[in-house]
Amino acid sequence: MEFSTRLTSLRKEKKLLQADVANKVGIARATYGAYEQGNRQPDFDTLEKLADFFGVSLDYLLGRTNISALTPQEKDEADFQAFSNDPSLQKWYKDLPKNREEDLQRLRKMWEILKDNGEIN
Repeated sequence: MEFSTRLTSLRKEKKLLQADVANKVGIARATYGAYEQGNRQPDFDTLEKLADFFGVSLDYLLGRTNISALTPQEKDEADFQAFSNDPSLQKWYKDLPKNREEDLQRLRKMWEILKDNGEIN
């Protein structure tokens, strides 16, 4: 299955509008629409965000496999990556230290606390 078709199918399965997905991954609606129409290809970072958002592997999103399910560890990592890349977090995330690895470690600790408290499924 072609990338644009798979992307459209995943969005419709979740009963979302193009604007909903675009907002969640931090891109313009028109850009996302061009991905679904096959007129444009996303960069790698955007591909990762889309796969994380839909909870599928990059291979599935790109049509390299028909197995969409992630292992529990892959799902947890995908959920964390979606959390850490959420544009709405940038407001306070910028206050963390400038070292990216240290940022991710602190954000991972926050993620684990939220999960343990049942605030994130």
